[in-house]
Amino acid sequence: MVRRMMCRLALGLAGWLPLACSPANEAAPVEEVPGMVVPTNFPAPQYAAEENPPTPAGFALGRVLFYDPLLSRSGEVSCGSCHQQFAAFAHSDHRLSHGVDNRLGTRNAPALQNLRWRRELLWDGGAKHLETMPLAPLTNPVEMDETLENVLRKLNADADYQRRFAEVYGRKPIDSQQLLRALAQFTASLTSANSRYDQYARGEAGGTLTPAELRGLSVLRQKCASCHATDLFTDESYRNNGLPGGFAADSGRAQITRRAADRGRFKVPSLRNVTRTAPYMHDGRFATLTQVLAHYDHGVAESPTLDPQLRRADKRLGIPLTAGEQADLLAFLATLTDEQFLHDARLSETHR
Repeated sequence: MVRRMMCRLALGLAGWLPLACSPANEAAPVEEVPGMVVPTNFPAPQYAAEENPPTPAGFALGRVLFYDPLLSRSGEVSCGSCHQQFAAFAHSDHRLSHGVDNRLGTRNAPALQNLRWRRELLWDGGAKHLETMPLAPLTNPVEMDETLENVLRKLNADADYQRRFAEVYGRKPIDSQQLLRALAQFTASLTSANSRYDQYARGEAGGTLTPAELRGLSVLRQKCASCHATDLFTDESYRNNGLPGGFAADSGRAQITRRAADRGRFKVPSLRNVTRTAPYMHDGRFATLTQVLAHYDHGVAESPTLDPQLRRADKRLGIPLTAGEQADLLAFLATLTDEQFLHDARLSETHR
């Protein structure tokens, strides 16, 4: 079992604060598969993978599948087409996802990071397990537009895939369980936990925050932590955050639950790497974080399912943010960028 550096931690309003850590010169843990060591400032993962233990061969197979357009009907769209590493595996510069035949989706492709800690996945929580999540984009007619049967047929017709799957799972033919577990070997490895904020939270070298960044952290804890909680920076809930325009085109969580009370509610996204995951919101309507903060300050729209956190005691809507608070928040949010994760060659399409 890989030995982890232990660090005593105290839970703060929005995350973990370091009290005392083991010596800085202690050897770092060695990972056979990227992202499998649980960061000391993170809670326990939801996806334990006891029946799908990570292996180097399984991870490598999952990475090849993630970047292979063979999984789509047209042979032109891969998982990596909409989930780009430099954007924390989100879709940079596109409001909405682009699928086969350049069909336009209805939602912004979310970042794929720290998926092992998710109880439910996708903007509406339609996927309940990391291993079944790929079924949604694979079969969506405006994304990959393929059937599971056709994907398995193509994989079983490929000698290299036959060899790779047999090496990992020891049986033929390739079946749906093997496919979904192989993809999960890769997506489970997408752990982002080495930003400058993380170094600060764990008391590590390089973890120094400026006065403006510390003020921004304080603002976040006071005004944003009810949703962007813990060092995952999301409470995994579904919220209606007051986007103008109604929800006729996309009712969010209500598409899954069929409950009127869930109309307009979407999964609270993590703030990790948020400076790299533009555009923002489920429909990609905001191009910049400045626009996002302006929305919360004075752009929240009334609706029956509006989150109570956005109703002020004075009957006004939103979260009041002064210009100084907004500047400090932007400064702090930049400390959540994990350059190591964004440029880890082991996670890239070209790694061999």
